[in-house]
Amino acid sequence: MIDAVGNPQSLLLLGGTSDIALAIAEQYASRRPLRIVLAARPTDRRTAAAKRLSEAGNDVVELDFDANDTDSHPDVIARAFADGDIDVTVVAFGLLGDAEKAWQDHATAVQLAHVNYTAAVSVGVALAEKLTKQGHGRIIALSSVAGERVRRSNFVYGSTKAGFDGFYLGLGEALRPYGARVTVVRPGFVRTKMTEGMDEAPLAVTAEQVAEIAVAAARKGKDLVWAPPQFRFVMSALRHVPRPIFRKLPI
Repeated sequence: MIDAVGNPQSLLLLGGTSDIALAIAEQYASRRPLRIVLAARPTDRRTAAAKRLSEAGNDVVELDFDANDTDSHPDVIARAFADGDIDVTVVAFGLLGDAEKAWQDHATAVQLAHVNYTAAVSVGVALAEKLTKQGHGRIIALSSVAGERVRRSNFVYGSTKAGFDGFYLGLGEALRPYGARVTVVRPGFVRTKMTEGMDEAPLAVTAEQVAEIAVAAARKGKDLVWAPPQFRFVMSALRHVPRPIFRKLPI
């Protein structure tokens, strides 16, 4: 159970090699050791992540998880919950891809949509079944400001995040009567392995900064938070810019 000040005893990382997911785990574990289910593909990165978390005093279980294989998701979630309740689940998997290739190559576009949206819905529905039965728990869903107003520069990715964002905000409303909550986190540019080699955008943050914001928001019971917080005001303004002007902005 999550205690009175928002500290969980157990944590499920879906996309457990994500820099942000690991930073969130370490943020929670700084208060007390956790039981952590690290769900990701069996790679050297997962092994290294499990070792890193174990050496910090946590009880870590590795679990095979492939976002592409949606048929396997109910079983993966069932195994994650098999040893007891899961207090916090972090949904942190996703693809960024080549923005120009994404709208010109059919396979690339379909995979982005499948991983970033379809797979996210798949695990969300499986999680909802478990959370409604246990009567408590929180999902931290890592969205993106790219989904708030989809830009020409990365519209395929942005459209998948718009769908992801809408689904998890709605899921939060559906779970509320059952005692479970969802916190949607909308980061801007984050310095991680996913963005290596890319030109840095304004208001860039680190994975650790996103983790701090996400954990604080979850502890306070917030439904939605931006990382950094200034993006709330930036995106609020951009949502109201007329499309002919928006089209000309250097973003």
